[in-house]
Amino acid sequence: MTEITNVSEYEKLAKERLPKMIYDYYASGAEDQWTLKENKNAFSRILFRPRVLIDVSQIDITTTILGFKISMPIMIAPSAMHKMAHPEGELATARAASAAGTIMALSTMATSSVEEVASTGHGVRFFQLYVLRDRSVVAQLVKRAEKAGFKAIVLTVDTPRIGRREADIKNRFVLPQHLTLKNFEGMDLGNIALYTEDSGLASYFASQVDRSLNWKDVKWLQNITKLPILLKGVVTAEDARLAVEAGAAGIIVSNHGARQLDYVPATIMALEEIVKAVQRQIPVFLDGGVHRGTDVFKALALGASGVFIGRPVVFSLAVDGEAGVRKVLQMLHDEFELTMALSGCRTIEEITRNHVMMEWETPRISPKL
Repeated sequence: MTEITNVSEYEKLAKERLPKMIYDYYASGAEDQWTLKENKNAFSRILFRPRVLIDVSQIDITTTILGFKISMPIMIAPSAMHKMAHPEGELATARAASAAGTIMALSTMATSSVEEVASTGHGVRFFQLYVLRDRSVVAQLVKRAEKAGFKAIVLTVDTPRIGRREADIKNRFVLPQHLTLKNFEGMDLGNIALYTEDSGLASYFASQVDRSLNWKDVKWLQNITKLPILLKGVVTAEDARLAVEAGAAGIIVSNHGARQLDYVPATIMALEEIVKAVQRQIPVFLDGGVHRGTDVFKALALGASGVFIGRPVVFSLAVDGEAGVRKVLQMLHDEFELTMALSGCRTIEEITRNHVMMEWETPRISPKL
């Protein structure tokens, strides 16, 4: 096999290896998939303003997220059902994240349980939560995540209903028979395998998720856990301000990998208004479209404290298991470090808005040093 030199190459290889139903589930977005393309393309409209003649012989890309020191501002986003990509699934992903010294967020809809992921060894892990109609089940999931040593709850807030993913409808997507949603084992939550109309996942999800979820429920969640709560799925300044008022520990600017409402802006384009709205009271993270170290730098220059990657993880997992995920994290680490050096930044703190410009704007010129 020729050497893989960038993250995007894993997607092409994964397409060759995975069954069509599974590849399409991971790869596709909602409806016309405009936002899916835009999540990536929007990064190309942000240009660099590199500074030169700066001593970049020593570069430190470590950072601190919610008090946890990690190796780089690149983390693993929650995504469902990793065992569809590789038999070791989320366990391989967790080991790769731990080896890279970064954070993994585990999905509620994982094919490995919080306990199984915790058993892979040390590592900072967050638990992504969908609020289901049965609140006692939700409380149980949160308690199990706490007990298993997870350090934060990532509350997904953009999914009162599942987006229209036409590839899944065409393929009549169902979870392969040998797999289960491990976090739900032993709970009375119906059997996803019985949902075979259209997209089985969409039908099952519709039967379980609480469409009434609202800002009061953030308070309810705070009352049942001491863990910090990140809100994932905020794309407007108005909701960012409400998140601060609600006591969120952070925001993940996300459009659910362009799988929910089509024609929302790319997350990188929504980022700056949210950063301005929160006025540094809480950290803001970005999820969606990141496939280069240059993308990470652009997100940080626009005010993000870090990024989460989703599809690159499942595609590299499909191609080469744990080693594939390790390689994706290493490639992004190295590209990001190189971007910092070539932009004249030695630490994360030195990355500023003056290091980038939108294609259509007049450059911001720093005052004389």
